[in-house]
Amino acid sequence: MTRKVTDAVARIKLGKQTELRLGNIDAKRDWGFAGDYVEAMWLMLQQDKPDDYVIATGVTTTVRNMCKIAFEHVGLDYEKFVVIDPAFFRPAEVDVLRGDPAKAKAVLGWQPKTGVTELIQQMVDADLRRVKRE
Repeated sequence: MTRKVTDAVARIKLGKQTELRLGNIDAKRDWGFAGDYVEAMWLMLQQDKPDDYVIATGVTTTVRNMCKIAFEHVGLDYEKFVVIDPAFFRPAEVDVLRGDPAKAKAVLGWQPKTGVTELIQQMVDADLRRVKRE
């Protein structure tokens, strides 16, 4: 989902696409940066005993807000480009997906360093560079 949005934002900004079709933009998700998650995995591997951990930010953001962050980053209003398409609604939609990283924080000393706004902006910037080269 995140890549679909950031790619579309780059394409719309560069005039290669006119709209972004999505389903339930009020769904809440726990988005995090892969680099932070790799650090958590490394910390798990440093432990004397294997154990189970939930690696997540513990913070939810709606798809709507994620779109707003992405479009605002390039100076556009998401409401002018996002089209709600019933074909993209999931029949078994989960309204809220959020992980609880408390154990990873307590045992590993891990916590995410990259917030959702920074993550989305980095992805939009990368997609802008990539789409310009196409």
